Amino acid sequence: MSLVGLLRRLRSRLPEVPLFVSTSTVAGREVAEQRLGALADGIFFAPLDYCFAVRRVLRTLRPSLVVVAETEIWPNLYREVKRAGAGLLLVNARISDRTAPTYARWRWFFAPVLGLADRILAQSRTSLERFRALTTQPERVEYGGNLKYDFEAGAVELPGAVRTFLERVRPTEVVIAASTMPPAFPGDVDEDEEAIAAFRELSARHAALLWIHVPRKPDSFDAAAAKLARAGVRFVRRSHLEREGAEFRLPGVLLLDSVGELLSLFAVADVVFMGGTLARRGGHNILEPAFFGRPIVIGPHMENFPEIVAEFRAAGACVEIASGAQLAETLERLLSDADLRAELGRRAQRVAASNRGAAERAAEAALQLYQQTVPRYLPPGPAWPILGLLSWVWRGASATKRAWNIARRERLATPVISVGNLSLGGTGKTPFVAWLADKLSGMGFRPAILTRGYGRRIRKDPLVVAAGESVPAEQTGDEAQILIRSVCAPVGISGRRAAAGRVVEARFHPDVFLLDDGFQHWRLERDLDIVLLDGLAPFGSNGEVFPLGRLREPLEALRRADAVVVTRAEAACPRKGFEAAVRRYNPSAPVFYSRVVPLYWEDTKTGHRWPPRELPFSRVGAFCGLGNPASFWRTLKRLGREPVFRAQFRDHHRYNEADWRRLRAQALEERVEALLTTEKDACNFSFAIPRDRHEVRVCWLKIGIEVEQEDQLLELLNRLLRDARAGVPKGRPAPARAESV
Repeated sequence: MSLVGLLRRLRSRLPEVPLFVSTSTVAGREVAEQRLGALADGIFFAPLDYCFAVRRVLRTLRPSLVVVAETEIWPNLYREVKRAGAGLLLVNARISDRTAPTYARWRWFFAPVLGLADRILAQSRTSLERFRALTTQPERVEYGGNLKYDFEAGAVELPGAVRTFLERVRPTEVVIAASTMPPAFPGDVDEDEEAIAAFRELSARHAALLWIHVPRKPDSFDAAAAKLARAGVRFVRRSHLEREGAEFRLPGVLLLDSVGELLSLFAVADVVFMGGTLARRGGHNILEPAFFGRPIVIGPHMENFPEIVAEFRAAGACVEIASGAQLAETLERLLSDADLRAELGRRAQRVAASNRGAAERAAEAALQLYQQTVPRYLPPGPAWPILGLLSWVWRGASATKRAWNIARRERLATPVISVGNLSLGGTGKTPFVAWLADKLSGMGFRPAILTRGYGRRIRKDPLVVAAGESVPAEQTGDEAQILIRSVCAPVGISGRRAAAGRVVEARFHPDVFLLDDGFQHWRLERDLDIVLLDGLAPFGSNGEVFPLGRLREPLEALRRADAVVVTRAEAACPRKGFEAAVRRYNPSAPVFYSRVVPLYWEDTKTGHRWPPRELPFSRVGAFCGLGNPASFWRTLKRLGREPVFRAQFRDHHRYNEADWRRLRAQALEERVEALLTTEKDACNFSFAIPRDRHEVRVCWLKIGIEVEQEDQLLELLNRLLRDARAGVPKGRPAPARAESV
C-alpha cells in the first residue's frame, strides 16, 4: 500500500510503459490485486532468489528499471538485474534497530550486494547512516523519506457488505483492534486475548459498541474466532456477513477475516488500538489511521518504527500504554471524551501530513534511472555457450561477405541516402523511408526508392514501378507495396540494388535515391547512412549478434552511421541511455527521435476509412506479423482498443486460406465485429481471403511518423544534395551537429 503514491506518479508520467508489481506473500498478492490492479499491468509472486528463476522473470519482462521496496536485499536478484542492463533503485529502504547488528556483522556479504544498487532512498535519517556504513557506494545513498506518509485516505472506499452491515446495526462507538499478533515467544502477550478482555469490560457500559477485531495474518483468523467463542462473546465473521449479519446485535465483535479491507474501516472508527505493540513484535504502521484523523493507542513495542513514533510522541499525537491491563481503561477514557478524541485525531493527521513528499522523490529518482538505462536480453543459461559459438560463426561470415562486396562496390550517378538498422526484425524503416521521400519532394527534390522487395512471390528482376502505378503485392513484397502506395516516387525492386538504380536513373532521372534497408547492403556506395534504433527493443534487446542476440552486426558498426534515429520513441523513451550507448561507438553522429502517428483505419473489402479513434466497432480481435509486434499492440492500447484476442505471426508472414479460416473461426467464436491488423499484414493478407467469405470485417491501420527537430535532419540531407548538385566531389558530409538533438 505504501507504493500506491509512487505507482500513480509513474503511471501518469509513463502512461505507455508497462508497470509490474511483485509480492512475496499470498496476503500481499491479494492486497496488490485489490488496490493496485488498476495501476499495474501485471501482479505476480517474486521469484525465489535462485539465478535460474530470476533470469526467467527478467527474460520475460525485460525491465528497464527494477524498484525494490523496504528491506528486500536479494543477492542473485540484484546481480541478475545489473546483468540484464536494468537500473536498480531501492525506495523506502530501512534497516531496523533489531536487524542493524546482524547487517553490521555480515557487512562483508551485504556491502557488495548493496553496491550494485544505482540509488538507495532511505526512509529515515537513521537508516540513511546505516546504509552508508553498509554499502561500498555510500555516495549513492540519500534520504528519500517514508512512502507511507504519502497515503491518500480519500481514495479508499468502504466495502458494500460492511457498509450495509453498519447501516443496519448503527453502532454509537466503534473500536478497531488492528493487526493483532500472537505471542512472539512463550510468556509473551497474546494480543487477541487482551483485546477480547478489553471488549468484555467495555461492552458492559456501552450497549451499542461495535468492536472490529483484525488479526494481522490470515492463518490467525480461525484461532481468533475460537478465542471469541470460548470467551462467550457475540461475534460475526466478515466472510459470513451476508448470511449471518442480519441477526447480529450489539454490543458485539466483527471479526475481519478478509485481506485488504482494514484500511477502509479506519474511516468509521472512533478509536484504533494498533496491534503488534503489546506483544514483542516491533510494532505496526500507525500512519494509516492517522491519515483518517483517528486517535491511536499503542503499546510499548514500536521498535520497527522509531522515527515515526518519536514524531507522534513529540506532538502528543498518540496514547501509549505499558501493558494490556491498561487497554480497557484507556479506551474507556477516549470513548467518554469526544473532545479528546478529536484533538488526538487532529494531531495525528498533522504529523502524518507534514512528512509528505517521499513518493515524489522516489518517482523522480525512478524516472531519472529509467531514462539512463537500456535493457539487455538474457539468453537461457544452458544455451549460452552454443549460441555464443554460433554467434562468432555469424560474425565471421558477415565480415567475409562485407569484404567481398566492398571490393566489388558500385556507385550510381545519383546521390544515395541509406536507411537501415542493426537488428533483425523491424525498426520502422519503411514508414521512415516513406516520410523521408515525402519531405524531400516537398523540398523540391525528385526522390526515388531502391528496395530488396522481401517476400515477393512472383519475381521480375529488376522490377521498376512508376509513381502511381498499380502492381500486385505478389510481385513487390509487402514493404515495397507500402512504399508504392504511399509515396509519389518511382520504386526500384531488386536484390541487386545498383542494377535497379541504373534502370530508374535511365527512366526517371531522380536527383536522390533512398536505399531501404541498406546498412548491410555494402555492394552499393552511399553518400549518407541513417541508422534506425527501435525505441521498444534497442540494439536487438541485448546488444549481441545473432543467434545469441538479434543484431546483424556488432554494435561497433554504429561507427559508420552519419545519423541515428530512434523510432517508436514515445515521451518516456530512455533517451540518456540511448545516447550514452551510441556515444560509446560514435561520438559525433546526431541522434534524432521519431514516433508513430496513426492516420486512419481502412476496411479491406469496402475501402471505407475512419479516423484512428473513431472505428465503429467495440468488440475486436487483432493479428499481425511484424518484427516487433509489441509496437502494434501498444498502438492499439494508445487508441483505446483492447482486443478480445491477439494472433501473432512471424515477420513477413505469407498468409494463406488456412490462416484466414483459423482467424475467422476464432473471430466468430469470440463474437468480434472486426479484425484489426497493420498495413504490412494487409498487403500479405488480402489475397488469402476468398472474395465471398467476408463475414468478419478486416481493417488495417495506416500509420505515419513524426520526427523531432526534423528541420535539422533535413538540413543535413539538403547540404548533401546541394553539394551534389554543385558538383562537389562525392563523399560523406560532416554531421550537422556533434551533440544530440
